Amino acid sequence: MLAVAGLGKSFGGLKAVSDVSFTVMPGEIFGIIGPNGAGKTTLFNCLSGLLPLSAGTVHLDGRRIDGLRPHEICRLGLARTFQIVRPFHGMSVLENVKVAAFARHPASAAAEQHARLALGRVGMAHLADLDAERLSVAEMRRLEIARAIATEPRLLLLDEMLAGLTATEAAALCEQIRRINAEGVTIMMVEHSVPIISELCGNAIVLNFGEMLASGATRAVLDDAQVQEAYLGSAAS
Repeated sequence: MLAVAGLGKSFGGLKAVSDVSFTVMPGEIFGIIGPNGAGKTTLFNCLSGLLPLSAGTVHLDGRRIDGLRPHEICRLGLARTFQIVRPFHGMSVLENVKVAAFARHPASAAAEQHARLALGRVGMAHLADLDAERLSVAEMRRLEIARAIATEPRLLLLDEMLAGLTATEAAALCEQIRRINAEGVTIMMVEHSVPIISELCGNAIVLNFGEMLASGATRAVLDDAQVQEAYLGSAAS
């Protein structure tokens, strides 16, 4: 579904991401791990068109998408979430998701219908009329995912959606991620928790200082000595 070859992103003399290559197969949950500052969010910004590439190519279903604008990439079926959730001020939960649904459904009634469906998929239908700024941290995470899936993606990029959640909240959100994946959405997720990456992701890559340390089957990646030395340490033992 996604083929990334030699992707690089520089800011002046700083190489934030350098020569990153990997593939994501349809239907999988693919993990991206690495320490803070490793280039994980920069990678997502490049894949989603928010930042232009300095080097390399990105193909979605065989079509080259690097160089396209974010809304063009979204319409081709790639959506992403952001670490810091910023709901639209003065708007309800439903209205927040409806804005995203307009990407596929320009008619207001159709956009609202699909926004309600997206809220149902993340267990927030009962909160549709609530002011979005009154949501808890866990609910904000669900809202962010609802806005992304309202664009009807085939590939969904989740950027640290479990950050700040309790163990119970994280477990519930993991179950919803599984359900979204089971409904036919391929998922890439940035996550710091090794147990969660091990549980959810069949394949993964590890970034460190913008470079790939390892890629492949998740368990083999986590067992890699270089990965453990650079990032996981005793957590992987």
